[in-house]
Amino acid sequence: MDNSMYLTNKTLAESSNHESITARLQGAQRNWLIVLIAIAASLFINISLQAQNPEQWKSLKGDVNLFMANDLGRNGYYQQKPIAETMGEMGNAIGPEAVLALGDVHHFEGVQSTSDPLWMTNYELIYSHPELMIPWHPILGNHEYRGNTQAVIDYSQVSRRWMMEGRYYSKTFEDNGVSVRVIFIDTTPLIDRYHHNDTYPDVDRQDVETQLKWIDATLREAAEDWIIVVGHHPMYADTKKDLIEQQDMQRNLLPILDKYKKKVAMYVCGHIHNFQHIRRGNDGIDYVVNSSASLARKVNPTEGTVFCSPEEGFSVLAATAKQLSLYMVDRTGTVLHRIDKNK
Repeated sequence: MDNSMYLTNKTLAESSNHESITARLQGAQRNWLIVLIAIAASLFINISLQAQNPEQWKSLKGDVNLFMANDLGRNGYYQQKPIAETMGEMGNAIGPEAVLALGDVHHFEGVQSTSDPLWMTNYELIYSHPELMIPWHPILGNHEYRGNTQAVIDYSQVSRRWMMEGRYYSKTFEDNGVSVRVIFIDTTPLIDRYHHNDTYPDVDRQDVETQLKWIDATLREAAEDWIIVVGHHPMYADTKKDLIEQQDMQRNLLPILDKYKKKVAMYVCGHIHNFQHIRRGNDGIDYVVNSSASLARKVNPTEGTVFCSPEEGFSVLAATAKQLSLYMVDRTGTVLHRIDKNK
C-alpha cells in the first residue's frame, strides 16, 4: 500500500471515528435534555399541585369554620411542625372558630400529669402560630389511655386554649345564623380489647352504657343546621389494625347513628393515619378518617371507599345554611378531596 492510500484510509477512519464520537455526544446531549425537561416538568407539576395560596384558601370559608387534626404528638418530627405551620397560615385566610383534636395528641404513652414536658414538645411549642391561639376541643385517643387520662382533661385548667369539658361532650358553633353541633365521644372504652388490659389502666373505670345513653339522648335533642359526631376510632376503614375494633364500634355505636341517620351528616375519626372517605349502605352518613398530622401510613380502597390517600395532613370543615363541606388538606395546603352535604 502506498503512502497516499494509507493516509487516505487513516483520514477516513479518523473522520468516521470523529463522526461516531460526535453522534454519541449529541445523543448524550439529547438524553440530558430529555432528563432536564422531565425534571422541569416534574417541578412544574409539583409547584402546580402546591399552588394553594391565601386567596384560594379564602374560597373554602363558610359561615362556621373548623379545623380537624389528630394523631399529632411526635415532638415536631415526621411532618408535624410543617403541618402545624400550614394550619396556621390557612387559619390566617379562613379564620376557624376552633380546632377539633380527635385524639392521640400524645404518642406514645400519653401524659402523666398536667406538667408533663410532652405538653410543651407535642403541643404548645409546635402549634405556636398566632392563628392557632384559638379554642382546641380534644377527645381522648388510645394513646392518651396509656397514661393519665384525667390529666388530659385537667389541662383545660392550665391552658387558655385547651377546652375539654369531659371524656364526652357536645359543642355548638354558630355564626351568621348557621349552627353546627359537634358531638365528641370517647371511643376507646367502646372497644373490648382495651378492657382488662394493664396498658390502658383508665379504660375499665369508664361506664360504656352511660356514654351510649348520653349519645342517644344528645342526638335526639339536637336541632342544629348540621350535626357531626367525632371520635378517635373508625366505624369503617382500610387498616392494618385489628378489624375487631371496627366490629366493636359497629356493635356499640352504629345502631345509634342509624337511628338518627336523618340528622347525622358525618362521623369523623382518626387513628388510621391516612385519609379515607367511605359511604356504606343507604344511611346517608359520610364516614371520614382524618389523616395523621404527623406520620401517615399506606392505604388501599375498601368496601364503600369514595377516596383515600396516604398523605399526612388535616381537614377543614366549613358550613353554610345550605352546604356542609369537609376539605382534606395535605401538608402543603393543597386540597386533596372535598365532601359536600347539601340541603
